[in-house]
Amino acid sequence: MNDELQHLKNLGKTSAQWLHAVGIHSLSDLRRLGAVNAYHAVRSRGFRASKVLLYAIEGALLDVHWNDIPVERKDALNKQLDAKAPCKNN
Repeated sequence: MNDELQHLKNLGKTSAQWLHAVGIHSLSDLRRLGAVNAYHAVRSRGFRASKVLLYAIEGALLDVHWNDIPVERKDALNKQLDAKAPCKNN
């Protein structure tokens, strides 16, 4: 199976499976939702993903390693996430 998500920087088999489970099957799906909404959907589905997944998704969208995302951007992502309704298993 040629999984477009697994070919993106930072995303592996498990991350791709979680994203598929919430209806995200392509880079265009991921771009449409954005990192915060995609991460929130995964967490709301009950998957025990850490914040690293949030940064990994953002890095995949930017084509950079998640650890190279500036602290200010990570803080902005966390603020956006906090503004959303709580996820299950938070």
